[in-house]
Amino acid sequence: MGAPPAVSRGPVTKSFRAPPWAASAPGARDGKLLTVLITGFPAGVLQCNCYVLAERPGTDAVIVDPGQRAMGPLRRILDENRLTPAAVLLTHGHIDHMWSAQKVSDTYGCPTYIHPEDRFMLKDPIYGMGPRVAQLMAGAFFREPKQVVELDRDGDKIDLGSVTVNVDHTPGHTRGSVVFRVAGATKTDADVVFSGDTLFERSVGRTDLFGGSGRDLLTSILGKLWVLDDDTVVLPGHGNATTIGAERRGNPFLEGLSL
Repeated sequence: MGAPPAVSRGPVTKSFRAPPWAASAPGARDGKLLTVLITGFPAGVLQCNCYVLAERPGTDAVIVDPGQRAMGPLRRILDENRLTPAAVLLTHGHIDHMWSAQKVSDTYGCPTYIHPEDRFMLKDPIYGMGPRVAQLMAGAFFREPKQVVELDRDGDKIDLGSVTVNVDHTPGHTRGSVVFRVAGATKTDADVVFSGDTLFERSVGRTDLFGGSGRDLLTSILGKLWVLDDDTVVLPGHGNATTIGAERRGNPFLEGLSL
């Protein structure tokens, strides 16, 4: 589940084209082609941002946080751009982020990646979520994807086709929350980080649900996100894109937080 009410709910992008900050042509770093196509759309009633990233049309793609009713928009994006899913990446196990993970993963025969602390939510995504979410889920059935890979090594790099993703464990919103970082994916060679429900534009993730910890959340932001360059683009689980620098300067929940 997402952020406090202060977080806006608008889409990050509406069609499969690079946002203004994204690279417009392939580049190379350490022999790997850079990711140059990133798009996102808010999925389902809870408006979780689902993202698709790929080097270019006709290549492998990585899908981040496919939430409720994500399959239809994903099919259109993948078909229109001749993309083949190589992986589903989950920033954490809450239902608004993983609702369609099993369907996407099993339909396209690709693995779902999740931190082991949140893996149980693939089968029980409303544990400790409260009556509102339970009502939303009435009649829904969840099971694990056929292929599950546990993100059990903090700071690991995973190669997914032409895309290399850095994984950082960021407990706080949930015990198994992670952020995914792609190096040099913008025109200015800045990194892009998929922050899930750890960091939002002018807000942070809630910590009042099962496994949440305000102290852990601030420690994660300080140790894993505040160390990044100011121009690092943040693509959150809800709301609009931002940058590390903008949040360092203007996030009211993080005033005075410094290394």
